[in-house]
Amino acid sequence: MKCIFCGHLESKVIDSRSADDGGTIRRRRECLKCGGRFTSYERVESVPLVVVKKDATRQPFDRAKLLNGLLRACEKRPVSLDQLEKVIDEVESIIHNSLTREVSSYQIGELVMGRLREIDEVAYVRFASVYRRFEDVNSFMDELKKLLKEK
Repeated sequence: MKCIFCGHLESKVIDSRSADDGGTIRRRRECLKCGGRFTSYERVESVPLVVVKKDATRQPFDRAKLLNGLLRACEKRPVSLDQLEKVIDEVESIIHNSLTREVSSYQIGELVMGRLREIDEVAYVRFASVYRRFEDVNSFMDELKKLLKEK
């Protein structure tokens, strides 16, 4: 495993444990050259998911892209990276369990928003505003009204 600090290709595993639902192994590593410590994750390779976008184009599912969107929505909010990783893990698990190889970006967005709403309402509204592409202030207010009505 390549060290993230110095680029050396050899490291030793200090700690190894199952993460989340057992589908991931978390390994704590130490570089043999600089002594820097870092974490790596191993996942079982599965059938690749394809996301069908609104314009009918297809692209591979990208965890990092989804995480970046969630990070932007949760900027300056009390939401931890672990919570966001858990959201992505849950969404990915639901999609894999559906036994479909293609999933629409709409379905992914709805799954993410459902979980984000439970974690932080401000982050939910931010994510929804980008995901649903609110056309004007009225559509934004409609979403806020729905959120307040449910409370």
